[in-house]
Amino acid sequence: MSAHAVATTTTTARATPSPWLRLLIVLTAALGVNYVVWRWLAATNWSAWWIAVPLVIAETYSLVDSLLFGLTMWQWHRRRTPPPPPDGATVDVFVTTYNEPVEMVLTTAEAAQRIHYPHRTWILDDGDRGELAAAAAERGLDYLTRSAHWDDKPRHAKAGNLNNALMETDAEYILILDADQIPEPEILDRTLGYFHDPAMALVQTPQYFVNVPAADPLGSQAPLFYGPIQQGKDGWNAAYFCGSNAVLRREALMRLGIAGYVEAVEEGVRRTLYAARKILRSARRRADTAQVRAALDAVAGAVRDARRDLRAHEPLAELTYTFQQRVDAATRSLVDADVAAMRADLDAIEELRAQSGGGGGPAPVLFDDEVLATLAGRDWSPLGALRSIGALIRAVDVGRDDEAQPILPMATISVTEDMATCMRMHAQGWHTAYHHEPLAWGLAPDDVGTMLTQRLRWAQGTVQVMLKENPLVQRGLSWGQRLMYFATMWSYLAGFAALAYIAAPIIFLVFGIMPVTAYSWDFFGRLIPFLLLNQLLFLVVSRGTPTWRGQQYSLALFPVWIRACVTAFRNVYFDRPLGFAVTPKTKQHRDALPWHLVKWQLLAMVLLTVAVVVGVVRLYFGAISPLGVTVNLVWVVFDLLILSVVFQAVRYHGNEPEA
Repeated sequence: MSAHAVATTTTTARATPSPWLRLLIVLTAALGVNYVVWRWLAATNWSAWWIAVPLVIAETYSLVDSLLFGLTMWQWHRRRTPPPPPDGATVDVFVTTYNEPVEMVLTTAEAAQRIHYPHRTWILDDGDRGELAAAAAERGLDYLTRSAHWDDKPRHAKAGNLNNALMETDAEYILILDADQIPEPEILDRTLGYFHDPAMALVQTPQYFVNVPAADPLGSQAPLFYGPIQQGKDGWNAAYFCGSNAVLRREALMRLGIAGYVEAVEEGVRRTLYAARKILRSARRRADTAQVRAALDAVAGAVRDARRDLRAHEPLAELTYTFQQRVDAATRSLVDADVAAMRADLDAIEELRAQSGGGGGPAPVLFDDEVLATLAGRDWSPLGALRSIGALIRAVDVGRDDEAQPILPMATISVTEDMATCMRMHAQGWHTAYHHEPLAWGLAPDDVGTMLTQRLRWAQGTVQVMLKENPLVQRGLSWGQRLMYFATMWSYLAGFAALAYIAAPIIFLVFGIMPVTAYSWDFFGRLIPFLLLNQLLFLVVSRGTPTWRGQQYSLALFPVWIRACVTAFRNVYFDRPLGFAVTPKTKQHRDALPWHLVKWQLLAMVLLTVAVVVGVVRLYFGAISPLGVTVNLVWVVFDLLILSVVFQAVRYHGNEPEA
């Protein structure tokens, strides 16, 4: 067997999870499905549907979440040690920065310089700071900022910064580091070996933070994600790119960029053909001779054929050339007809040309959506219609003049470029790997405000991707990969479920309204075993790693998750701004504790506490059942225990990095 074959076998080997773990997953799933189906069919209090239905929907949401977690763990495995790096591989190390302190950026860049494997270190300064450029030059570090091509064009935040650098560099592999992520010298020696697999596009390593105390009050370490979850997704060939501490193959990124360019041009042709159909319908109302109708029918046939060829992914150059020829032929047949109407239409075309920025010159102009809509809605004469359609197809933006670069390897559809980019790589058939070894050390948020900004951005970006490129319908992904991506996106809908879990016990204790038909032994006999096995599954897969803080924040940050879903929805469908902010990398000093940042959690805790008092009083006067009060008091205590994490978060003022 060749060395290459041995290397490939080593890096792609899959360790089968324990059959006991899989048995636990099956039992947990069976008990969960049994409980939720029973709740829908036999235990929903339809007379109080306004709380009963939201609660059972929330429970169904939690069941799906549990099933997706179990599916992730079904393929859990830990990769073997990879072989040595490929011979002669070239590497660019990118240190991305926007407004982080110069000293922090230089510390990371100098650590990157000390990486053992031969490479070239680049500082990608999206802040275009002269002092940083000068400091980089003094230390022999390469420095890049955006060129003038980006002026007055969409910048796409970190994705744009990386896309700019990809066009200015040429190494085979790229190590991406955030400005605060200090790499170990052996990071490339430990990860490049995976790329013996010619289909390997990405190797992700954990993000570990040195300034987090043992209690982890802000839930920064995410040991469940950077461990069992990533290892489980890796088993489905769905390990995620997390934005930093990752090595990527340039070829995979550039292929993404080329595919994105083709799709953008195809979309321009598609929009133009759609506008052409509407123009033809308008012109047909003024077709008064057989010759005119025949010419319009010929172009309508050309539109149909072009749309068919576009769906079949025929070469765009051939498609548009053939279409232009057929439109020109139809136009020539009507040259001598309706000259007066023709002149009026041509004047309209020139006016629109001038409005779109093209002036009266011969160069093709970019017709945007507004201009296309105006053209399509005008009452056209037949000849004017054909001339306008010809102008439209010649003006398709093959140069992508709306972007600074025609090729955009990193996805720009979301404020979190990593997930969308990785999903596209998987859709193209590339492999990814998760290497479970901390090889870079970063800084976590030092205060609750910074943490909330970070979590909001993550959630907004993930929901953006779900709405724009839902993995469940993406071609090229396996069903395992689709579900692995969807599981992460699904998790950010937890905020809506949290509202039901908080409201239900309050409503019972205050008003005596039950969302279930009865608190019976049938109810407890189905619910409690499912809850116990679900927690046991967490304990087994975490292998002693504390996961409670993560479970707290999944509920306690419900206002953040709801805001993320709402703002992402408005951004995608109504083009509203997200209110995006870069996560600060330094401590944010405040004179007073920022309780206003957790006002909704505090309100929920107050309502829960008031409900306890009211419920006890109602029990004293016999207005409510003792069993119901007991159940809901336990429920309230659990909710308060979950939400209490915000007190630690608000009072936390940071921790010094470990030595």
